[in-house]
Amino acid sequence: MKSNSTYKPFKLVATIFIISLSLTFPLFVCAQDNITTHASTSKAAIHEEKFILINGIEQWVTIKGESSKPVILFLHGGPGSPISPYSDALYKEWEKDFIIVQWDQRGTGKTFGSNAPGELTPEFLKSNPLTIEQMTSDGINLSEYLIKNLKKQKIILFGTSWGSVLGVKLASKRPDLFYAYVGHSQIVNPSNDLPLYNKVYHIAEDKHDEEALRILTSVGKPPYDKAKNVGQLFRIVKKYERENSIPAPNTWFVESLNYDNAKDNRNRSDGDDYSFVNYVGDSRLGVESMRNTINFLRDNLVFKIPIYLVQGNEDLLTPRDVTKHYFDKIEAPEKKYFLLPNTAHGFNVSVLETQYKIFKSIKTL
Repeated sequence: MKSNSTYKPFKLVATIFIISLSLTFPLFVCAQDNITTHASTSKAAIHEEKFILINGIEQWVTIKGESSKPVILFLHGGPGSPISPYSDALYKEWEKDFIIVQWDQRGTGKTFGSNAPGELTPEFLKSNPLTIEQMTSDGINLSEYLIKNLKKQKIILFGTSWGSVLGVKLASKRPDLFYAYVGHSQIVNPSNDLPLYNKVYHIAEDKHDEEALRILTSVGKPPYDKAKNVGQLFRIVKKYERENSIPAPNTWFVESLNYDNAKDNRNRSDGDDYSFVNYVGDSRLGVESMRNTINFLRDNLVFKIPIYLVQGNEDLLTPRDVTKHYFDKIEAPEKKYFLLPNTAHGFNVSVLETQYKIFKSIKTL
């Protein structure tokens, strides 16, 4: 998932300019027909890359690490922006300390490809909606599978951007499955784009950025009834975030060889389009917005497990004042807030170093 790039939109949504909501980062050994479990040179090592049946559909999961170590389930952003093609670039060295689990969620990457239509049509979008309830159920099903098959008592949960929505829902609904929840670029109440629009419009004015002002003027002020308009706003947001933060190393955003092929590239692109439209909604296509149902200041404030939030100081999409307000209202047995300078919505070295520090501090059995 290359959240720093502009994704090619599918024909029906015209020029959506999908700039991923997720982590700005990138996450395989050879698989036959995309379904493979690899034998390891070490009896204690796990290296699995395969489809798992989750709530009636095959979903792509990779599991890598030493069998005796704690399990971390990564919930990617987007929705529709998988970590799995970039996981080795990011987390290969962590496999001596953790079992790293990457999951292409419903509507994403290889999971989307396994269940996708021949063509992404309005009819398919209307008849196959994504819902937070369904994806939360998927996450619970996968977590139970991991605990049973890896013989663990619980696992650690990590969610970034869109993945932080699922993270909060999973931690709230089934705290018995998790040692702790770690949220990055935590989404709180994302349905109102007006503060974001006003913020970037003022930045564009200060910078005399004529191209950005032209785009912002053309889409007008929110609310929007087309996914295309939200995508154009996010395009400007990501541009300014890149200008004001330390970027991730370029090597993080190069797909592993086994993901860099025509089929997987198309599945990621189409899955990103499909998921993005479901997330923001599009009245022209008859697709309801998932994000309109999210309000954690109202719905998810009490937790039975430790909560850790990682926030970029330069994040425009999920700004620090909103995430800190949410954090202050949270009730949990333990909670910590990490504000990272020179960091925006996505991943960089500082984010990964903070992740590792938090994960190592979590008490597991």
